[in-house]
Amino acid sequence: MTPTRSAPILLGWLALVMLAALTGIATPPGAWYAGLSKPPFTPPNLAFPIAWTLLYLLMALAAWRATLAASPAMRWHTLWPFVAQLAANALWSPLFFGLHWMGAALAVLLLLWALILLTLRRFAAVSRPAAWLLVPYLAWVSYAAYLNAATWWLNG
Repeated sequence: MTPTRSAPILLGWLALVMLAALTGIATPPGAWYAGLSKPPFTPPNLAFPIAWTLLYLLMALAAWRATLAASPAMRWHTLWPFVAQLAANALWSPLFFGLHWMGAALAVLLLLWALILLTLRRFAAVSRPAAWLLVPYLAWVSYAAYLNAATWWLNG
C-alpha cells in the first residue's frame, strides 16, 4: 500500500485511540483519588499522562501496521480484539475515577489484559513489529492492575 493510501488508515486509528483516551481525560482522578491510601511503587501523578500518551501512540501505530499487514480477508479477525480492548480501556476511568467502583474497574482491567494478550497474538500472526509495539501497553496494564487491586485492598 502506498504512503498516501496508508496515511488515512493511520489517522483513523489515531482518531479512534484518541476517542478512547478522551474518557480518561473526561474523568480525572480528582480529590477522591488524592485522599486514598496508595500502594508502594505508586508513581507520581505526572507519570500517568506521560505514559498514556506514549502508549496510545504506540497502540495506534500497532493497529496501523496490523491493518496494512493483514490480508483483507483476515482484517476483521486480526483487528476486532484491538477495538474491543479500546472499549474496555475507555470503560476503566469512568468506573474507577468517576463511579469509584474499584472492584468493577479491576474486573475490566483483567478483561482488558486478556484482550491485549489476544490482540498481541493476532497482530503477531500478521506483523511481529505491530505486536511488539503493544508489549509496553501490556506491561503498563499489568502494573495498573496491581495499583488498582492494591488501592482497592487498602481502601476497601
